[in-house]
Amino acid sequence: MTGYLESYGAGSERRERIVHRVVLWTAVTLALAGILYFVFHFVIPNRGEQARVSKFFQLLGARDYKQAYAMWGCTDAKPCRDYPFRSFMQDWGPDAVPVTTFDVLDGETCGSGVIVDVDAGKAGDKKLWVDRKNQELGYLPPGFGSCPHSNRIYTFVRRLRYRAHGRTFE
Repeated sequence: MTGYLESYGAGSERRERIVHRVVLWTAVTLALAGILYFVFHFVIPNRGEQARVSKFFQLLGARDYKQAYAMWGCTDAKPCRDYPFRSFMQDWGPDAVPVTTFDVLDGETCGSGVIVDVDAGKAGDKKLWVDRKNQELGYLPPGFGSCPHSNRIYTFVRRLRYRAHGRTFE
């Protein structure tokens, strides 16, 4: 009879260990998913739009004004009605304050686009609009300094990012 009672309850212990492991791994997975969501949604959103603006300033630094103008959705074949190349060259060309260094500070989602803040060195701070649909650059729509419907958590994270750059958030 002693052999029979020695294995009593061994199956329950094994089942409990399995249940504990499943609960633990589920909790770890959910916590990791929450952290990743927070990071990609609040800490580093709009990476594509920020990279687009960075590419624009790199083209300006390389004095490739035709390619930079094309990022605004304008070409020689299809010039922009409201922003001809002559005006673009006045704003961004060699006669304007040259952009030798730049630092893309942040991008804020606002409706159908993203407002990207750039520290353009001697040229000063710039805010550009990137349309999410076609990734074309432009100036901010009239009346926009920042997005009117900002998210508090995202605004807090932006303040931290600006402080990391040694700047204050407006």
